[in-house]
Parts: sequence; C-alpha cells; structure tokens
Amino acid sequence: MPAIRPSAIVRATRALQQQQQSQSTVRSFSATPRAPASHGPQYDPPTGWLFGVKPGEKYQKEGWETPFFYGFCGSLVLAGIAYGFKPDTSIQTWALEEARRRLEAEGILEDPEKK
Repeated sequence: MPAIRPSAIVRATRALQQQQQSQSTVRSFSATPRAPASHGPQYDPPTGWLFGVKPGEKYQKEGWETPFFYGFCGSLVLAGIAYGFKPDTSIQTWALEEARRRLEAEGILEDPEKK
C-alpha cells in the first residue's frame, strides 16, 4: 500500500491551484465592472513651435482668456485693497489698548485727548 493515496494528492494539488488563483485575482471595490474610457488619442505630437504657433503667424486668443485675465487680476487688486483696510485684530494691539484704558482709569497715565 502506498504511503500517500492518489486521491489525496489530487485534492491537495487542486487546493493549491485554487489558492494561487484566488491570490492572483484582483477584486474591485465596485459591484459594476470597469469599462474602458477611451475617447481617442490624448497625445498631441510635438510640432516644434512654441504653443503651436508658427513664426510670423498672429496668436488667436480663445474666448475664455480675456475674461479670465481681467477677472483674475481684478480679484487680486480687490483682495489687496481689502487686506490693506482690514481691522487689526491681533492680541498685542488689544492688550496695549486695554492696558492704556486701565492706566487712564486709575489716573497713572494722562488721557491724550485732554491735551
């Protein structure tokens, strides 16, 4: 009688094959299968010209460039003006004003508006 029965060897081989197959398959997190999303080639071959404009040709602006330029620059100017007029809310400024008020209330420091 052989030491290992043939049916046990077959079962062990099948179990190893199934284990290897289950480890190599990748499961997605989605229940729907992944569909290829190809909308044509995305690669534009190089033409050798800067921004694709040949020397001697005039660059034609696209419709979004002018409003984008004025909107972006205008928002930067408005942000700079708003930053210049923002109130000073630092703790140091508050503490200095509070100390001055308390010293004036105690009479240690003279009120600068009375002069």
